[in-house]
Amino acid sequence: MKKLLKIVLLSSVPLVMFSCYYDEFPEEIEGTIPEIPEGQIVSFSTDITPIFVRNECTNCHSPNALGQNPDLTPGREYNSLVPAYVTAGDPDNSLLYTKLVSGHKPSVTVNEIALIKKWITDGAENN
Repeated sequence: MKKLLKIVLLSSVPLVMFSCYYDEFPEEIEGTIPEIPEGQIVSFSTDITPIFVRNECTNCHSPNALGQNPDLTPGREYNSLVPAYVTAGDPDNSLLYTKLVSGHKPSVTVNEIALIKKWITDGAENN
């Protein structure tokens, strides 16, 4: 009986230790990003910052958490993103956008990614 218990314990330990953080592998989502209408203004403070808060990005991207750059803590996020992670007017060369499109954080929706893309395309202003 002890031998069976050891086998069960030893075989379950790797399953627990090496289980994947995400439920599934991230998928490329390029091509499915909806277009935001040309006349719509995307505000950093009212449209972009809430995306970071809603998706709990600060769980990893803040000095108090894992300390991973950029710091997305409200009030610090703009200076942390621009220009290091965002190239104003060029989402395809902005690390923030390319990471999200490649599936960095699966809970960010395609509509939220579209807002981020539009904000970058329109000049990534601190508005």
